[in-house]
Amino acid sequence: MAHISPNRGEMPIMVKTIGLLTRKDAWTHEQFMKHWVEIHAPLALAVPGLRRYVQNHIQAERTRADITETTVEIDGIAELWFDDQAALEAAARTPEMKALHADGAKFIGRIKSYVVEEKFIVGS
Repeated sequence: MAHISPNRGEMPIMVKTIGLLTRKDAWTHEQFMKHWVEIHAPLALAVPGLRRYVQNHIQAERTRADITETTVEIDGIAELWFDDQAALEAAARTPEMKALHADGAKFIGRIKSYVVEEKFIVGS
C-alpha cells in the first residue's frame, strides 16, 4: 500500500529508482536497445512488488547556452517504482530481481542509479 502524502491533493508517496544506463563497449546502441526492450523488459514484469517500470528512450539532447553541460554518455534511463523503501528492499532479495540484475550485466556497461522522491509542481 502506498503511503498517503500529508498534503491534501498530492499523489501517494512511492519510492522510485532512476538508472542512467550506458551500453557495454562492444555493443552498438541498436543492439543495446533491442536487448533492453525485447529481453530485459519482460524480466521486469516478474519482479514482486514492482509497481511501475519505465524505459526512457533518448530521442535527442537538449542544451542551454547559459549553463555548462554535464558530460554524460548514456543510452537510456530506467525507472523502477515501488510502494515504499521496504518493498524495494524486499524486491531486491527476490530471485526475479536477481535475474533482472544478471541480465542487465550482460548489456549494461556502466550505470549510475538514484533513489528519488518526486515533488509534483505542475501536473499529476
